[in-house]
Amino acid sequence: MYPDDCVQSIIHPNAWWVNNTDRTVSRGALVFAFVPYADQVPYTFEPVARTDATQHDSAIVKVAPLRVNQPLKKTELPVAAMPSYRGEVWAAYRAKRRPCLIVGSVFPRVDPALTRGMAGHSTAPTVLAAPYYGATRDGRRGGYNPALVEQIRHCDYPQFLWDQLPISGPEESILRLDHLQPIGHHHDAYQVSKYKLSDDALEVVDELFRWLIWGQTHEDSLIAMYREEIQTTFGD
Repeated sequence: MYPDDCVQSIIHPNAWWVNNTDRTVSRGALVFAFVPYADQVPYTFEPVARTDATQHDSAIVKVAPLRVNQPLKKTELPVAAMPSYRGEVWAAYRAKRRPCLIVGSVFPRVDPALTRGMAGHSTAPTVLAAPYYGATRDGRRGGYNPALVEQIRHCDYPQFLWDQLPISGPEESILRLDHLQPIGHHHDAYQVSKYKLSDDALEVVDELFRWLIWGQTHEDSLIAMYREEIQTTFGD
């Protein structure tokens, strides 16, 4: 059950999350994907020696922080599993499997006739997804400060949306619209759940996203009306 002081309460609770019976990857679908931690400095891997001088399929690698202003140097040690190309590095990120909301639907595929001779990644299809983070504090996770959770639940910030996901896990979750990122449109890149946001719920997400990008909401938007009601009731 949703509490009274959340934006979901304006919409009938049973109309916030609905069944995604055919498990389609569409706007509003709840999926699972490995998401890197956005605030981390990634690491780079540089082959420095072979584990066997006569074998090209394994190597000893040097692991170091990857800084944007560091000079790139091409390795002279060929390793079959780690091809090296000009201007590229091997990077590694800490990542976690998280529930994510599909914010941008699958984009139209480019005519294959127009992509001959191009690298596959130049036009590879993706979906845009925003991850959820567990807000509940317990012995396994730090979660969010309860005072901040209340502010997020009252829509004080455009980059956050408080929710209770219809899946097992933390009791409360925070959607991070400012962590919106592309996920490859490949069956190994994500797993589709049996839930999706309703059209009314997506309207709330769209209003928050507009606020995040443009710095304002429409005066007659649901978010604006909800925040005015919260101000009147709680004095936030």
